[in-house]
Amino acid sequence: MRDHEKSNAYIKQKFKGKIVDIAIFLDGKKTRKLLVLEFPTKLKSLHMLSISQLCGCQKGGNTYRYGSRCGSVETCRKALRLRRARDRSMRRQNGYSLYIMAEVILKNLKKVYPNAESKKTKKGEPQKKGNLQITDEGVVAVQDFNLHIADKEFIVLVGPSGCGKSTTLRMIAGLEDISGGELTIGGKLMNDVEPKDRDIAMVFQSYALYPHMTVYENMAFSLKLKKLPKDEIDKKVREAAEILDITQYLDRKPKALSGGQRQRVALGRAMVRNPAVFLLDEPLSNLDAKLRTSMRTEIIKLHKKLATTFIYVTHDQTEAMTMGDRIVVMRDGVIQQVDTPQNLYDYPCNIFVAGFIGSPQMNFLDGTLQKNGDTYVVDLDGTVIPLPQEKTADGKLAAYVGKSLKVGIRPEDMKDDEEFLEKHPSSHIDTEVEVSELMGAEIYLYLTYKGQNLMARVAPTSKSRRGDKVTMAMDTHKIHLFDPETELTLLN
Repeated sequence: MRDHEKSNAYIKQKFKGKIVDIAIFLDGKKTRKLLVLEFPTKLKSLHMLSISQLCGCQKGGNTYRYGSRCGSVETCRKALRLRRARDRSMRRQNGYSLYIMAEVILKNLKKVYPNAESKKTKKGEPQKKGNLQITDEGVVAVQDFNLHIADKEFIVLVGPSGCGKSTTLRMIAGLEDISGGELTIGGKLMNDVEPKDRDIAMVFQSYALYPHMTVYENMAFSLKLKKLPKDEIDKKVREAAEILDITQYLDRKPKALSGGQRQRVALGRAMVRNPAVFLLDEPLSNLDAKLRTSMRTEIIKLHKKLATTFIYVTHDQTEAMTMGDRIVVMRDGVIQQVDTPQNLYDYPCNIFVAGFIGSPQMNFLDGTLQKNGDTYVVDLDGTVIPLPQEKTADGKLAAYVGKSLKVGIRPEDMKDDEEFLEKHPSSHIDTEVEVSELMGAEIYLYLTYKGQNLMARVAPTSKSRRGDKVTMAMDTHKIHLFDPETELTLLN
């Protein structure tokens, strides 16, 4: 019996499958073979399994004979290359029972940067360096990060500088070591997996393009490293270029492109790899305002076309609100709230989220909660504003009667027009206009009320100008109450 016949018999005996075809394909200058097997189990689709992965390969001259082992699969470069190609092909076959979902799960993820100063701290007494916690291990950049990202979801990590969002993204990418917790992608634990083996693609803030290469060469570089056939590389590059509308720039070098065009090239370089997960680290922060808006739209369209999981990091809450299916708000390495954009806006869990989400941000006033009969009221330094009974019927505010609170109201929920004043007669406050900004479709009024600063978004027909005494009305159904000590929300 010949060697290849022995191999085929071995495969059929080991996997109890029937060989229905032998697939031949080119890998660079070498010819490779894959057996196509059909299993008599519940698996409905045909499975392609690398011969070298199943029973090894033995080098003989310029050819490879299948029938004897070359050693462990982990040490066989040919077997690993074939296995990765097979896995990518299998993952995209609908109906394949082992279909790998691009689902990302972060469980109790933690990142600690060792710091010499931490040795001076007393054992068991965490300190603060800036806003970050210091322990005996070092500076805790990210702590207790728990998040379940669904397949094909567009999720945005947002927060101020230093909140740990980019560190979290780099841990997912494998560019930062994980100090604690677990990271799984597609059901596989990735804590110790090399970045190149995680099936992810990352787009950086600084583009990270090779200046001496053309756009085409930049996009094709990762595919050439994988030694894919030239015709396949060309097809993938041109398909990505057509989607991103950069076909006409393929022969140019990065220095001849604008910022927006360079960012699209960086996106295209990630696209051609067909990754399971896209990671984007503030890709629009280097662009001007107009171009940032258009690129934001392009990324949203790209997500819909590719139907792949996107994890996007930004400090701009406008980007987060307009792009994400869900938003993760972070502060000092800790998740504050995870929810849809509208729920974050309407139902913030604390003062930080309320002030961070929304542009312009929410107004905060000092007040005292009181109760007149069955009605809860807020005393704003002499101005008493009743709260809607349907919002306070649960009785949760009873414990705060007589206590100081933070009262939140968004700028668009304060108006100065006659119709709004008549509709809300019980929530008038007397203010003074410090600055009036005409925005075209609306006017921003910067106000003062008994030493406290406010902002209102009013109609462009408003006659209020700098120095005017203006009576404003609040929509009491949109008032938020917060505990000034814990900063947690009491009423939304």
